[in-house]
Order: sequence, then structure tokens, then C-alpha cells
Amino acid sequence: MDERETYASNKNNDMSIPIVKNDNQERRFNAQVIYPIISQGDVIGSVVLLSKDPNRKMTETEEKVAQSAAGFLSSQMEI
Repeated sequence: MDERETYASNKNNDMSIPIVKNDNQERRFNAQVIYPIISQGDVIGSVVLLSKDPNRKMTETEEKVAQSAAGFLSSQMEI
């Protein structure tokens, strides 16, 4: 999030970012989209979409949903 970049593991590969604590080192989520929430130039959080479905791939639609949610939350924090 420091780079303020969107991350999407849409190919069901091993390049996922760990989101939840997983002591067993097993893979719980097969696809993810992470979009930063930026308010007044600072990253204040992230919108994260996860899928457990092994056949699911994140598409541009999910990325746009995360972007919209991050934009909404950002505007609410600026009030």
C-alpha cells in the first residue's frame, strides 16, 4: 500500500498477499483484489475482495467495484 498501487491476483497463482493469519500455511483464498483508500494524499486503508472459489478469477469488474468502494470511503473520510 505504500506504493499506492492496486493489486490483483487474477490468475490463481501463488502471488497472493497474506491478509489473514494462517498458522497452518494453507491457502484459503485463491483470488484477491486490493485497492488503497487515499484521503488527503495519505493511504488510510484498503478495500480487499477475496475469493475462496478455486475456479474464480478476479476480473476488471471486481477491480472497478473495489475502486468505487475506495473512492466512496475516501470521500467520507474527508468530510
